[in-house]
Amino acid sequence: MILSDDRKQIAQADVENRAQQSLGASSEPIYQMVSRTLAQQHPGGGVLVDVGCGSGKLWSFVGDRFDRYIGVDAVRYPDLPTHTEFIPSNLDIGKAPLPDECADVVCAVEIIEHLENPRAFIRELVRLAKPGGLVIVTTPNQLSLLSKLTLILKNQFNAFQEAPGLYPTHITALLEIDLNRIFTECNLTKVQIEYSRCGRMPFTPWHWPKSLSIHGGAFSDNIICVGQKLKVQTYTI
Repeated sequence: MILSDDRKQIAQADVENRAQQSLGASSEPIYQMVSRTLAQQHPGGGVLVDVGCGSGKLWSFVGDRFDRYIGVDAVRYPDLPTHTEFIPSNLDIGKAPLPDECADVVCAVEIIEHLENPRAFIRELVRLAKPGGLVIVTTPNQLSLLSKLTLILKNQFNAFQEAPGLYPTHITALLEIDLNRIFTECNLTKVQIEYSRCGRMPFTPWHWPKSLSIHGGAFSDNIICVGQKLKVQTYTI
């Protein structure tokens, strides 16, 4: 879809407003979940492209695993370190100004739920990944006990509630099956879902005991989906 200049300006202002309200950071258990995944699946080195980098907090958890870090976001947050290689981009209306197959790992931490078109977004992440590279996405877990009970009692997913004082910028709720389907449609292989191992007990300020939260999605507030881009096929004549 081609937007007029006026509509592009409106769309950009809207996404910048939503980005600023997110404060540019997620909770530590989410970054730890990404770090565990990389420890298991990335041998080290190469380029990390952090799409929706916010204040760059992910780098403090995984920076020792890469040679280069590129942050992409709709706005540059004040807390983003000045030495960060930053690329401004509104992924609701276009591609990131980066070349194809430039990253060994492309990561989007708590970003997809903010965007209008999750399939287009994943296609863009796949474009940026090198053959054999990883695509990693995290998002709120709609199948946790907290989310299911909120849906039953309030007719809203917990992370997508609309009420005064609640977080207003989540617009796309995805289930595990949705992520699996989208990753598969985008020709990603070895698709896996894991959990943050940290979750809030319904309608309380307390979290589930670790002895429960390590057992899966019911007790985790967030999930991670990881897939590998197909490697280039070589043929012998």
